[in-house]
Amino acid sequence: MTVHQNFIAGDWVGGGDVNRNINPSDLSDVVGEYARADAGQAGQAVAAAAAAAPAWGRSTPQARFDALDAIGTEILARREELGRLLSREEGKTLPEGIGEAARAGQIFKFFAGEALRQTGDVVASVRPGIEAAVTREPLGVVGIITPWNFPIAIPAWKIAPALAHGNCVVFKPADLVPGCGWALAEIISRAGLPAGVFNLVMGSGAVVGDAILNGPAVAGVSFTGSVDTGRKVAAACVGRGAKFQLEMGGKNPFVVLDDADLGTAVECAVNGAFFSTGQRCTASSRLIVTEGIHDRFVAAVVERLNALVVDDALKDGTHIGPVVDQRQLDQDLSYLEIGTGEGAKLACGGERLQRATEGFYLSPALFTETDNAMRINREEIFGPVASVIRVKDYDEALAVANDTDFGLSSGIATTSLKHAAHFRRNAEAGMVMVNLPTAGVDYHVPFGGRKGSSYGAREQGSYAAEFYTTVKTAYTFAG
Repeated sequence: MTVHQNFIAGDWVGGGDVNRNINPSDLSDVVGEYARADAGQAGQAVAAAAAAAPAWGRSTPQARFDALDAIGTEILARREELGRLLSREEGKTLPEGIGEAARAGQIFKFFAGEALRQTGDVVASVRPGIEAAVTREPLGVVGIITPWNFPIAIPAWKIAPALAHGNCVVFKPADLVPGCGWALAEIISRAGLPAGVFNLVMGSGAVVGDAILNGPAVAGVSFTGSVDTGRKVAAACVGRGAKFQLEMGGKNPFVVLDDADLGTAVECAVNGAFFSTGQRCTASSRLIVTEGIHDRFVAAVVERLNALVVDDALKDGTHIGPVVDQRQLDQDLSYLEIGTGEGAKLACGGERLQRATEGFYLSPALFTETDNAMRINREEIFGPVASVIRVKDYDEALAVANDTDFGLSSGIATTSLKHAAHFRRNAEAGMVMVNLPTAGVDYHVPFGGRKGSSYGAREQGSYAAEFYTTVKTAYTFAG
């Protein structure tokens, strides 16, 4: 089997050892073998990016547009192939995988346009004869560290703005799912970028990630992953004065009011909580339901969950694929035990499933009779597990929704314009959904949260410039 190599300074190079990428739907299927870089190679990638940064930072907007547009065009043309790879290595269903690949292509297309949409200000100084110009310039070298749950979309929405705004990139994909990251890097490698502008270093966070965090030439780090690792990223960057951007956990609420359309509420809850196997930071893991609709809602959700097909991600008709690996499966099963131990009732699911191929299959689980103080409602499980919390009215629902250390996404199902408007204003989250799943966002608007979910500037859309550039104010005396 061919070993897929790292990409450093314009060349493909091997690594210290090899990572076997396993299909979670079929443990006998090796997706590919990928070279893990060592710390020295990660350092070489940083040095190559630093050497390329001055020239790329002064490149024309047209050159950046052409490269990013070509990348986006190829991704879109190959979205079915890339989506199949994604579903095979991560476990999303094939339609979800193809959709994510298409989104990656659209992101590159959007940021190709952003490379041309340069903005700034020229203003008169308060002093006579002086003009002030405010412009944005690239940071220089940006380290990008991405998670396993969106292995092509998240790299795209970090790499594309970094390049569009004139930065050089050192990219480390998740060690668990290197295939999509490598495929994206291979496409980027043929887009006409000068050597060193983009670098791929695969491997563990403890080796490659630390080398990026501690690289003196790395001016900024964009990270998506766990809260604990995010804190380490922050500490390392603060220690040497580097800029950092963190997207971390979520414990997202979805409120269902008595006046909600039941069908809409159920579809939003099931989609948000359980699709993509619940492995989304935006998943609605807390379903906060008022008394008048509670029993009907629970019965309808249980019926809907029992009708879902859990199977091989690549099979036609599969609604939910496997959990990504044994470690995540063990975590999910552990929280199922914690929930029942806390007194929650397991209304359905939570069973380890056997299918035609050996994989990490788990039936979607719904807890009822829970309260917001339980661990299952405080801690991110990151699997196909959700809890129902009964409340008496809207005011209690809003209070419970906001009673969390996280603040990424928050949703509500209601036909009341009054409650919808109040919730949009008062939900303590970076993104609010009305009669929509908490998971599912556009690529041209900002993404991010509050509290323990996010730190730093927003990702995506025109707001991405806040992280990937620095502001310069220049004065000119005209005489």
